[in-house]
Amino acid sequence: MIGKLKGIIDSIGEDWALIDVGGVCYQVHCSSRTLGHLPQIGEAVALSIETYVREDQIRLFGFLTGLERDWFRLLQSVQGVGAKVALAILSTLTTEELASAVVFQDKAAVGRATGVGPKLALRIVNELKDKAPHGGVVIEGGKSADGTAASPQAGVGHDAVSALVNLGYAQPQAASAVAQALARTGQDAGLDLLIREGLKELAS
Repeated sequence: MIGKLKGIIDSIGEDWALIDVGGVCYQVHCSSRTLGHLPQIGEAVALSIETYVREDQIRLFGFLTGLERDWFRLLQSVQGVGAKVALAILSTLTTEELASAVVFQDKAAVGRATGVGPKLALRIVNELKDKAPHGGVVIEGGKSADGTAASPQAGVGHDAVSALVNLGYAQPQAASAVAQALARTGQDAGLDLLIREGLKELAS
């Protein structure tokens, strides 16, 4: 299986890029976010690859980071999420925003992706809450990525992260600690409990 490609960008389409590797061009399907961050045509690029082999075709999916590829795989563990929907989610949300949406059960943020309805968005955040990598950029001000009100847990989680940051901790570490505290105490945990448990995580 192909795990990584290093080559020259030959051309870029709506949802794919052609990567010239020693004179052989590989068509790699990518999220629009990944395509938007690729170098210019003719420049070098390295992509992490997920290879899908079917009876009638072989498809390559490309990612700028291994974390994005991990999310691509993880999203498809949810019933109703295939490669197309997983790429749509990764086109809409950064991996940090997706991690925050899952940790804080913000189905509205996930539901912004094309092909993701309310029921599927709820299933995604519910099924991945104990599987997803935690940390990263937290939803700010109790709002989802599109600026609308997020779930109550998102607001409490944000407040807990802000409190830890005010105590001198870096935001990524604070976010990770609160995410782990949420996973341990449950989504109904109050602010004081989250702060105390977050401090325990940071001290461990």
